[in-house]
Amino acid sequence: MRHTRFVATAGVIALAMGLTACGSGGKDSPAAKADSAPFGDCVITGEAGSHPLELIKDGVVTVKADLPSPGWYNGDTVESIKSGFDYCLLANIAHRGGAKGLDLQNSSFDGLVAGKSGSFDLTLNQITITPERTSVMDFSKPYYESTAGVMVKKGTAMTQGDLANSHLGVKQGTVGQMLVAKTIKPAKDPSVFPGDPEQQAAVAAGRIDAGIQDLSIVLGAAAKSKGALEVVGQIPTNESYGVMMPKGSANVKVVNAMLDEMKKDGTLDKLSSAYLTDAYGIDPTTIPVWNF
Repeated sequence: MRHTRFVATAGVIALAMGLTACGSGGKDSPAAKADSAPFGDCVITGEAGSHPLELIKDGVVTVKADLPSPGWYNGDTVESIKSGFDYCLLANIAHRGGAKGLDLQNSSFDGLVAGKSGSFDLTLNQITITPERTSVMDFSKPYYESTAGVMVKKGTAMTQGDLANSHLGVKQGTVGQMLVAKTIKPAKDPSVFPGDPEQQAAVAAGRIDAGIQDLSIVLGAAAKSKGALEVVGQIPTNESYGVMMPKGSANVKVVNAMLDEMKKDGTLDKLSSAYLTDAYGIDPTTIPVWNF
């Protein structure tokens, strides 16, 4: 599913900082090699330049995304992002692709998935692969399975049966918006927000009864809310996140090869363990599943 915010370009997120891991390397957090040019606080794996990418700027992967996002792009500003599942997966893709940096730029989510955000190489932004999106953009193989989450103000009594009669909030251009319209079908039209912060603020203030968005996103928001928000249910969607690229990109097969390697060598599992479990503060499997 995912996102939206007005475009504001940030500078190049640079590397060569001589840092190793997201923590010091235990057996589950191997230290980056000294010559691997680690990005931010990420653990870098694989061989540098083993899968060359075609880039619009030499040596730099240009990325547009709706930023930041707890657990995925950690930081309070675009410039401060140095870790997170998507950020560090990007770093590993850039490293294996022969790049020396990431040019991380803020962009609206609905513009991204509609192919209206201008030039970029690729993006990871918790973007669900859908037929509508693949008609205008290219996607890699899935790298993460997703469900939808139901976020409420802390202490709100909300059950699956309450959703149809509740005032819900969705984010513009997301699969959450489609899920509400086509599956939940509430009696009252949902409020539509341009971005995650606006939706989350409306839930916390009681202006809407619940927000529907990717489970990963609402869990991150709840963990960061200092007790203002909680997630009370999850709705299966049988959907997955993919790396999104401009239509006709020469990098699709290259990125797929990298993802295959990172599944086999454990990089993807280690990113999930390092960033998502800590960011959520809860085991997602304990959240009730609401089937429609």
